[in-house]
Amino acid sequence: MSHTTIPAAGPADITHDSELGSVAQLAAQLRVDSIRCSTSAGSGHPSSSMSAADLLAVLVARHLHYDWDEPDNPANDHLIFSKGHASPLLYSIFKAAGVVSDEELVKGYRRFGERLEGHPTPELPWVDVATGSLGQGLPDGVGIALAGKYLDALDYRTWVLCGDSEFAEGSIWEALDKAGHYHLDNLVVILDVNRLGQRGETELGWDVDAYAARAESFGARAITIDGHDLTAIDEALGQARSAHDGRPVVIVAKTVKGAGYSAIADQPGWHGKALPTEMAEQAIAELGGVRDLRVRGPRPAAGEPHTEAAQDAAAPHWELGTKVATRRAYGDALAALSRRDPLVVALDAEVSNSTYAEQIEQVHPERFFEMYIAEQQLVGAATGLAVRGYKPYASTFAAFFTRAFDFIRMGAISHADLRLVGSHAGVEIGADGPSQMALEDLAMMRSVHASTVLYPSDASSTAALVQEMSTQPGISYLRTTRGAYPVLYGPAEQFPIGGSKVVSKHDDDTVTLVGAGVTLHESLKAAELLASEGIHARVLDMYSIKPLDVEGLRTALGATAGRLVVAEDHHREGGLGEAVIAALAGSAPLRLRHLAVEGMPGSGTGPELLAWAGIDAEHIAQAARELLSPQ
Repeated sequence: MSHTTIPAAGPADITHDSELGSVAQLAAQLRVDSIRCSTSAGSGHPSSSMSAADLLAVLVARHLHYDWDEPDNPANDHLIFSKGHASPLLYSIFKAAGVVSDEELVKGYRRFGERLEGHPTPELPWVDVATGSLGQGLPDGVGIALAGKYLDALDYRTWVLCGDSEFAEGSIWEALDKAGHYHLDNLVVILDVNRLGQRGETELGWDVDAYAARAESFGARAITIDGHDLTAIDEALGQARSAHDGRPVVIVAKTVKGAGYSAIADQPGWHGKALPTEMAEQAIAELGGVRDLRVRGPRPAAGEPHTEAAQDAAAPHWELGTKVATRRAYGDALAALSRRDPLVVALDAEVSNSTYAEQIEQVHPERFFEMYIAEQQLVGAATGLAVRGYKPYASTFAAFFTRAFDFIRMGAISHADLRLVGSHAGVEIGADGPSQMALEDLAMMRSVHASTVLYPSDASSTAALVQEMSTQPGISYLRTTRGAYPVLYGPAEQFPIGGSKVVSKHDDDTVTLVGAGVTLHESLKAAELLASEGIHARVLDMYSIKPLDVEGLRTALGATAGRLVVAEDHHREGGLGEAVIAALAGSAPLRLRHLAVEGMPGSGTGPELLAWAGIDAEHIAQAARELLSPQ
């Protein structure tokens, strides 16, 4: 595609003290480059980028305090495109900043093996979090703002560009609620109200007053502007920059989708469509041609994040045989770890007296963030805190992480190091009934890219795994149990991720029993039942479900002629049993019984429900007997 190049008016380099006329030229360049890269790729969202070009031109030229040569500078502002489909605009900004070449922008956008992906990811050092699943950038931004205000104690701003369509997402309102609750006046939302969504007009159209009223009801300060009036934009961003009244700022900007090219401006049917070559050439000509302006806005003030000194604190330990719930052990271990590691922070969803995350709040209240019953924001805030280098542990009842699964999978795309802890798992919880019983969580967490899934059976292994998680990259998940069970291991026992423990063995073992959490204790009882009948069973504690100790499994199977009983307090699909079966595929010989929760549970006692599900000691022992009976 050929282009006519028209020299830009004003200076070739735009700095933070440049006149708005020069910024207008930058806005035109951002529109042109958004068209060029998406037309070259044959896909993308140029119209959604064009509506916000004026807003972003003023921001990056005059108000975004950012050192483009040092994206890891702790004093940098943070810029998040929650409307991640506007990636052509973001990448055009990177070109204008001189960190992405024109050739990469035009020839690398949306191409296989290139880093300018269809929606932004941290493959680029100037991108904090992956976006594109709408409604997530703002919750992540809340986490970054929490870090800035309460932990780093630095004066950076977190700027989040949102689209009007995503303001129909509940996660946006969870984020604004928590931003108001925590008085995050260092958070600025720029709402691009261009009226048109993917299929037509958005829920509120151009009713900017309705957006403003809703934002203010959550404790924000709303500023409504014409999103194409550079002076109004500059004034609003300046007010947001200087705000110190304890309220987040929401700039509600009325814009035109496709602004800058009359053929598509405010026209439906252009969402997510690249302009054909001929139309692209017409648009570029209408916008004044290709430019090559460079922009460097204000640099951040020097500053380093506040850090606490590490303290000496021994890990908790318990006497063998003492009955302790692993959820309580989690809280004790986390509190001790927080003393030793000043980067450890905790978040909870208003159940911290059940997950025992409240233990860290008693030690370091400034490093505990209550997200109330808002599980999406729980994970979003954890992701933002991880952006700033903290080690977030986010806890709730295991069943309720299902609400936040999209945030969890996006956390993996963001390369975020998140530590998730789910308590009250399985039918073992008893009388609360099936709405509270996580029976899908292991499958869900195992499916996340490069995740780690852990299921300790006693207090000592829980404490060790909490420590292991502190240095584990990616998404890690710890499943804890409601009931109290005997401590099996001493304080010196090691629990490396990817390992397992042989809890019971005999030279004459004839069958292997595999369990985790409550079913390990049931397997040990089953082994005692079998021993009374003269049958020796080897018992494996498969505390690391992903990655799995395949060699440990194979060794046990080799000693027991391939006889294996796996019992789990989880649905058959996707849990411990399927992990074991997949790991042993092709192993010979293998005779397997897989015991899992099949039906829909109801209320009852824990022992009643374990028996009903067929995963208690008697059922495990019976499965072993069946394996040993003649064929």
